[in-house]
Amino acid sequence: MLWMKSLHIIFVVCWFAGLFYLPRIFVYYASSQHEQTKLQLAKMASKLYKFVTPFMLLVIIFGFAIIYRSPDYYLNATWMKLKLIGVAALIIYHLQCGRYVRAISDNSDSHSHVFFRFFNEIPVIFLFAIVILAVLKPF
Repeated sequence: MLWMKSLHIIFVVCWFAGLFYLPRIFVYYASSQHEQTKLQLAKMASKLYKFVTPFMLLVIIFGFAIIYRSPDYYLNATWMKLKLIGVAALIIYHLQCGRYVRAISDNSDSHSHVFFRFFNEIPVIFLFAIVILAVLKPF
């Protein structure tokens, strides 16, 4: 069980590294005036998205494995239900990042750097909420 939890946490850290950096690439892309720079940033975003997506899948797999070991405890805990809602929201966020990656790769994205600066903060909010729920178990 401790190995599963350890791997779950390791892959959460890896996934979040991508969720924090990928939108920064979007900010730089939206701020850039040079086509060559935009092409390079689009390539970086695409590679990063492909790199971190397996981490998201491993987070889900190890998370479900942990729940599977003690389903009565985890599935009856309000904190876990709220955590799972947060994780679902992060999965949607991740998929939205994939849409933005495709849009910048096609040079069809029209969002401003300000939009992406706000978009970049979303995973921080979920990280705080999920860690507090998992560690403090307030409900």
